[in-house]
Amino acid sequence: MSKSIAIVGDRFMLPSVFAEHITEACGNGVDIRVLEQPWPDEPMEHGYAGSKLDGLKEFMGQPDEIAAFIGDAELLVTHLAPISRSMLERLPRLKFIAVSRGGPVNIDMQAARDHNVLVVNTPGRNASAVAEFTIGAILAETRLIRSGHEALRAGEWRGDLYRADRTGRELGEMTVGIVGYGAIGSRVVKLLKAFGCKILVADPYVQISTQDRNDGVEHVALGELLGRADVVTLHARVTPETTRFIGRDELARIKRGAFLINTARGPLVDYEALHDALVSGHLGGAMLDTFAVEPVPPDWPLLRLPNVTLTPHIAGASVRTVTVAAEQAAEEVRRFLAGEPPLNPC
Repeated sequence: MSKSIAIVGDRFMLPSVFAEHITEACGNGVDIRVLEQPWPDEPMEHGYAGSKLDGLKEFMGQPDEIAAFIGDAELLVTHLAPISRSMLERLPRLKFIAVSRGGPVNIDMQAARDHNVLVVNTPGRNASAVAEFTIGAILAETRLIRSGHEALRAGEWRGDLYRADRTGRELGEMTVGIVGYGAIGSRVVKLLKAFGCKILVADPYVQISTQDRNDGVEHVALGELLGRADVVTLHARVTPETTRFIGRDELARIKRGAFLINTARGPLVDYEALHDALVSGHLGGAMLDTFAVEPVPPDWPLLRLPNVTLTPHIAGASVRTVTVAAEQAAEEVRRFLAGEPPLNPC
């Protein structure tokens, strides 16, 4: 008897790609149905700013509609669809959920455990994309790429950017501090080595690799990293401990003229304090790809500052990210159907 699998994707995580990889991994013994949500053409909900579903972050879809689509499926593969306790109570046949993202922020994990539903995720699916984007973000700030571009678009030739007191610095002469040494942070370290810069890592929960240590990467406390780095780039997860952990005191500890890069998650930063640090000139600049509220309000003060580069949460957006996530999810589905242990249980 074939197993029923519901796939809820969107216009980034295409459900057709997941269906293709699951069929390839599992053969024809699966009955697949797909639903495509309108993200990113329409915004998702962000529980960081208050949620209609307690405990769920970054999700899209109405619970009744999602539950009706899942129906009697035993397996669910999803990117953004919410799974709450009340939904699980209506889905007694559901025993497996694969979330195509780094963390199951759209799943009530305690409820899943209570209902004996196995949840797996796809860690590192966008590690390459975000790491590459981070390098671009650092260069855009430190080499004045954004400043020069904006001036030319406004009809101004910024020859003064050649002045010794205004021009940028090369990465090879700078110290870069990476906060968080997971799949993305460790890859940023690898890419930065080619530039010859001094690299610091702050992460109290892991040890850096022997290779990185032999290459001169230093594992230091966050306070030391903030005081020494010319560029601070964030790659931590959002937890109670890390929520707004880059606040007024931490920003004051960063050396004057340094740059802050956030391609991780918006709630890591106190944006009012960041605004003040940028206006005062204590920070030389910032590059932000993620925000506490998304989309950002059109009157958000940071939009008006000249020393900030802002992008709409696109660091992880690449075709390869979708393929990697689909491959990981398909393998988890195959293992579940075969009675094998999961690779990435949540």
